[in-house]
Amino acid sequence: MRSLRTARVTALVTAPPLLLAAAGLVHPRHLTSATAGDWAGLHIVLLPVFPLLVLGLLVPLWGRPRRDADGVLTVLAWAGCACFAAYYSGLDAVAGISAGTVVDHGVHGAAGRLFATGDELGRTGVYGLAVASFAACAVLWRRHGARILPGAAVLFAACWSFVDSHIFWPKGVFTMLGFAAAFALLTVAAARPAERTREPERLTNP
Repeated sequence: MRSLRTARVTALVTAPPLLLAAAGLVHPRHLTSATAGDWAGLHIVLLPVFPLLVLGLLVPLWGRPRRDADGVLTVLAWAGCACFAAYYSGLDAVAGISAGTVVDHGVHGAAGRLFATGDELGRTGVYGLAVASFAACAVLWRRHGARILPGAAVLFAACWSFVDSHIFWPKGVFTMLGFAAAFALLTVAAARPAERTREPERLTNP
């Protein structure tokens, strides 16, 4: 029964990065008058998908945070996820939908400024995702020990690559596949019973 639940959770957390990787395969390499319509249209479709990337961090930490170090780290992970969802959606709207729309309508000189603003929003979002990743992995390490390290290593590498890759082929596509692999590894590691550190028994005088 546990293996079936793990499979379902793995499918849930890997679906967004896999969908983004597939979108990266058809994402135009450059924004031109010929590609502007597809550029804007693709980003409209992806607008609700980018925020779902954080499911791979939120699901393993599901539940009300406790009033301890794990709880503080969990809230920090939530804050980082919120930062990513807000600011990376801003990148999608500004450098994706808006830039594509103005180029498609023949407005010259605006796309460059939109890209500059979008890049700043995107970097801020990815930095938030990186903070969330470190906090989430710290919680999972405290609960499950060294078995989360492979997933954490892949996750940190994907965050580093995401800063300047977006979902463009090839780097961006492999970055999204990296997120999918990391979330799968962390989900499997977190599915096993948590490691509890037993407190030493106190000696009392007879």
